[in-house]
Amino acid sequence: MSAPAIRRVGIVGTGVIGASWAAFFLARNLDVTATDPAPGAEQRLRDAVQRHWLALERMGLADGSSLERLRFEPALERALDGCDFVQENGPERADLKADLYARMDAAVPPQVLLASSSSGLPVSGMQRLCKAPQRVVLGHPFNPPHMIPLVEVGGGEGTSPDSIQRAMDFYAALGKRPIHVRREVKGHIANRLQAALWREAFHLVNEGVASVDDIDTAIAHGPGLRWALMGPFMNLHLSGGDGGIAHVLDHLGGPIEDWWQDLGAPRMSEALRHKVAEGVAQELGGRQPGDLAGLRDTLLTDLLRAKQASGLQK
Repeated sequence: MSAPAIRRVGIVGTGVIGASWAAFFLARNLDVTATDPAPGAEQRLRDAVQRHWLALERMGLADGSSLERLRFEPALERALDGCDFVQENGPERADLKADLYARMDAAVPPQVLLASSSSGLPVSGMQRLCKAPQRVVLGHPFNPPHMIPLVEVGGGEGTSPDSIQRAMDFYAALGKRPIHVRREVKGHIANRLQAALWREAFHLVNEGVASVDDIDTAIAHGPGLRWALMGPFMNLHLSGGDGGIAHVLDHLGGPIEDWWQDLGAPRMSEALRHKVAEGVAQELGGRQPGDLAGLRDTLLTDLLRAKQASGLQK
């Protein structure tokens, strides 16, 4: 059976990620039906989508997009009725995911893709109770999904290559930048890269090499500026001048390997948690996280528009 055109997306779980996804799909001229069993979930969802809409308007709405196309249905099975694609955003618990996917699997036709926003769980565990496991895929966004283009797409032991390709095509058609996670690993790709940086950041704070503010300044006003434009390999390539990355590795390959050997392996002790939390509070200087997030989103919108206008793809 051929896959239907995707016109209605089901959002399962309407927390921070689910609400952001809902706003994004609405802004791309799609109907959205959302569901969440938590008390007060509908009002929180509508409030969040309304907040996100300002940034989406600045980025440009697709013709026909409307907040009026959002529907909330507390019952999972009724919410998924008529959906052509499902984006799941439930708790990061393998047991809950397996049961949830069994219910979703029974609620929609087998050609409808079931995509998980899971930050690190393997798809194989989610699909193990499904009668149509071939359509269960990873569709992991980066926060906030209504703004960040990246989506990591992959599958489990029972996922078909066709389902992975259909998911990648769907996200790409909406303006996302999907990448294929070719093998199941904890944390997928981007979160593992982040975790590697966090590991050394916590180590440097723990060892007294730098303060929390120093670490954030080092990234935000140093390599982070380049990383917002190009990835680590392309930036390394540009560092080599005419010789490119081969020249860099010839001259710095040895020192880089030495740095790898010297990287820390901190434990998340209570003392370290307190030290980092205290450092963040000092860095905030009384500013509220919501205000800071608003400034971040404004700058992010400008950056994304500038990248799009420049044609820079990496």
